[in-house]
Amino acid sequence: MKRFFSLKIIFIIALLTLTPFSLFAVDDPEEMLPNPKEEARAEAIGAQLRCLVCQNESIEDSSAGLARDLRKIVREHVARGETNQQIIEWMVRRYGAFIRLQPTFSLSTFLLWSMPFLAPLIGCCAAYFFYRTRKNLPPPAPLTQDEKDHLNTLIKDTES
Repeated sequence: MKRFFSLKIIFIIALLTLTPFSLFAVDDPEEMLPNPKEEARAEAIGAQLRCLVCQNESIEDSSAGLARDLRKIVREHVARGETNQQIIEWMVRRYGAFIRLQPTFSLSTFLLWSMPFLAPLIGCCAAYFFYRTRKNLPPPAPLTQDEKDHLNTLIKDTES
């Protein structure tokens, strides 16, 4: 009976710990727009923007102070009648491309995502190139008698 009770308490604690607090992201009902269509647009835009504090949540899911401010800015832009693209571009100009949860395709993102495949290929090509150039080098010159004597002296010193 005690074991069942302790498992129940552990389960409740785990459930409370793992409950997504993002359900409470909109802290203040005044934050919401009165027009349901505009509010839905603002939520859709906010779902595409990264919280700069949490970094792996959208501003709609985050309860951080900065996310609240960004939600307010998005809603102000929506209320002004700007398009989704204009609002996102404004945010990117203001906070950088990192604010987008799904970055646009560019050369830098292509290199970032393809580097796990390109790095071994480049490494193999470099190793092959160095192996080929090393293979064509002439063999090292044989040791002179003075170098052999010095080497034998060093070997004798380490053996004793």
